[in-house]
Amino acid sequence: MDNTNNSNNQTIKQSNNQTPFSKIMLASGVGTLIVLVLLAIFKFLTFIGIIAALSSSDDGAVVARDSFLKIDLTKSVTERTPSELTSFMGEGSSVGFSDMLRSIAAAADDDHINGIYLYMGSTFPMSWGMSEELRQSLARFSESGKPILAYADNYSQQGYFVASASDSIYLNPSGMLEFRGIGSVSLFFKEMLDKLGVKMTLVRPKSNSFKSAGEMYTMDHFSDANRTQVRQYINSIWEYVVEQIGEARDIPTERLNAMADNLEAFLPEDAVKASMIDRLCFEADVKSSMRDSYGCKNIITLKDYAKTLKDTNKGKDKIAIIYAEGDVVAGSGTNTAVYSDKITRALNNAADDESIKAIVLRVNSPGGQVTASEIMTNAVLRVKEKKPVIVSMGNVAASAGYEISCNANYIVAEPTTITGSIGVFATIPEVGGALKKLLGITTDTVGTNANATGLSGLRPMSPKTLEMMQRNVEEFYDVFVSRVAKGRRLPYDFVDSIARGRVWTGRDALKLGLVDALGGLEDAIGIAADSAGLSRYRVVDYPEGDDFLTELLNRKESGSGTMGGNASLPAAGDGMRPTVGDGVWVTPGMLKETMNRILDSRGLQARVEFLIVSE
Repeated sequence: MDNTNNSNNQTIKQSNNQTPFSKIMLASGVGTLIVLVLLAIFKFLTFIGIIAALSSSDDGAVVARDSFLKIDLTKSVTERTPSELTSFMGEGSSVGFSDMLRSIAAAADDDHINGIYLYMGSTFPMSWGMSEELRQSLARFSESGKPILAYADNYSQQGYFVASASDSIYLNPSGMLEFRGIGSVSLFFKEMLDKLGVKMTLVRPKSNSFKSAGEMYTMDHFSDANRTQVRQYINSIWEYVVEQIGEARDIPTERLNAMADNLEAFLPEDAVKASMIDRLCFEADVKSSMRDSYGCKNIITLKDYAKTLKDTNKGKDKIAIIYAEGDVVAGSGTNTAVYSDKITRALNNAADDESIKAIVLRVNSPGGQVTASEIMTNAVLRVKEKKPVIVSMGNVAASAGYEISCNANYIVAEPTTITGSIGVFATIPEVGGALKKLLGITTDTVGTNANATGLSGLRPMSPKTLEMMQRNVEEFYDVFVSRVAKGRRLPYDFVDSIARGRVWTGRDALKLGLVDALGGLEDAIGIAADSAGLSRYRVVDYPEGDDFLTELLNRKESGSGTMGGNASLPAAGDGMRPTVGDGVWVTPGMLKETMNRILDSRGLQARVEFLIVSE
């Protein structure tokens, strides 16, 4: 009896300790719902906070008397001021290059600004073309009689080139001045592809020996033609840089070249002895000098100063600036690239806008897809029948970047702009061997016709397919040369002789008739005004950027960090873009980008690619 009662009691206790499955599920569901609600509330509050921060960020920017304008040159700068969202996320400089130039021009006439302070820290991300344009803007500012002071922990050559326009150049006592000449370092992937079992076929016009983009896949060193053209343009850039620095610092060019050869100004004390640096000190000492020598009572950042610039409303007539920055690709998207649909739409809308009397097309592009380039070139031809189209070239306007420029009414380039590269190529990968070698995957084919799988990328390309691709590049090269000859009013044979894929600097391009004048964006705007017969006008960036919410939704639709839209080729990353810049770093991201290009390289390309030059 006792045993039975004990058994019943244990059963009752076990029953009381067990929770029904339905209760567990209910609790779990309620808990999940609470978490989701809290996450939604958090995202909403974060979104509201971002909007509030952005909306309040424009308030309170004033220019106090006796101020110095501080220009921080340590972050990458895009041609156009980034959107509110991009700026808020801290992706590069918060002020675009065009607004930087406008701010410097405004500061020259601003009674509240006593001078400019250039801060370069340890990095200076600008290439030679942008550096030259900034330097010229600073030189114009100096005509106001106001001082420019420059400080860096380390000076790159481009950074020092810009700083040489200053009245005083300061350097950290433990820093260095990298004054050593320009040298080219290019990456070649042939051996890597051989190890992987990937075969690349480079197709280009038989005359295009200088069209070196693509040789990185098929060679392991510079070709003779490429070595010749690289030597030509880096010498052109260096000669100009040395001339400008020599004039600014009153040092003979022969002496500057000797310094570069022997690294005589590399170390801080030596740089002072060589008259390249005025004083070794820390940033705090520079600020004291601004206060004691120039009466500076306040330092205003470029971002805050740009907000104070008012639209002077110089009449109802406008000059539109359309920015073509990045790789040339088809379709539309949200990243920095020259999207054919976007640029064409902007050109057409500007042409139809009666208040816009002239257009400045700002081109900073290494080129890209031929089909996209053709779309925009035809748009320029149509639009210039309605109103003047003036091209302003930035760091690089080469290959497809030059094609969309060559039929404008007038072309302005910097002396150090990389341009030309009138040519075309196609690279066709065959990865079937890699699949077999690395993964043991083999391929077989079935097709309706002899060349059905000729461009599959998994099998060797048939002779007929190769013949067709060769005809394709030859025919487009003829189109390209014809467009340049017509747009620049030059004989076809002459254009062909200086084309063939060859790269030129702006200085050399002027001598050859590929550009009309040397200068920057402000010069192009002045030429546009003269072309339209304007004495009073406003300059507007065109088209206007999307508002915060619209851009946020567009980014969500296209995917963060992707090209979005209909673009079929990946954009080059920062480390892959054509640069004549500071050191060369090979990263996993660059190698991944390389493989992406290899696997998605169909169609004709007109670009300058992997032109990496270490100063």
